[in-house]
Amino acid sequence: MNEFVNYQSEENYAIITINNGKANAISHDVIAGLNAGLDKAEQDDKTVILTGTTGIFSGGFDLKVMTKSAESAKELVTKGSKLSLRMLSFSKPIIIACNGHAIAKGAFLLLSSDYRIGVEGDFKIGLNEVMIGMTMHNAGIAIAKSRLSEVYLNRSVNNAEIFSSKDALKAGFLDVIVPETHLLPTAIKVAEMFTKLNKKAHAATKLKVRKPHLEALENAIELDLKAEISLNS
Repeated sequence: MNEFVNYQSEENYAIITINNGKANAISHDVIAGLNAGLDKAEQDDKTVILTGTTGIFSGGFDLKVMTKSAESAKELVTKGSKLSLRMLSFSKPIIIACNGHAIAKGAFLLLSSDYRIGVEGDFKIGLNEVMIGMTMHNAGIAIAKSRLSEVYLNRSVNNAEIFSSKDALKAGFLDVIVPETHLLPTAIKVAEMFTKLNKKAHAATKLKVRKPHLEALENAIELDLKAEISLNS
């Protein structure tokens, strides 16, 4: 797709890999690569396995872009929100093979997919926006509300609590955790499970189940576009 996002097509699935440095940061280029990968998977009629690199799925938005200016931060956050909206309404199943840490936008991507597989170990998963001085944007709240229980919503969004892989499973960021060596094989097994579903029924049902959340997210993105992003020092 580009130098930061790789697309690998297999018989029943496609693997999209984010590879953008130590933090696997979500930049403009990464988002462009992910959208191109989703375009290709849709064209190829493939279930998507989205993954990162050893030890980290993603540490969140590119800090160089986020700290450049409020306008720069807002542009990247908006693109990230629209990516989550696309993932939540995507016609093909999206499985995330989370290699380790998933912070901020990395964790939001977990909340935007259909099935999330994490790695056992001392990894950090969660939404740290309030911890680093960012008042949570409306779209972020909408995404979290769609997947987290009320208790974990408050602990994650308001309190910026960061969870281990085991606790992220309880919170709702992950569906299952496995040893590192089992991560991709498990994702492939889940992809094979999805082949047993009727594709049209799956896509239509997903939209029905998520309709109120998708509408809430669309409205939240519009609200965020009209507001100033709040970055507090």
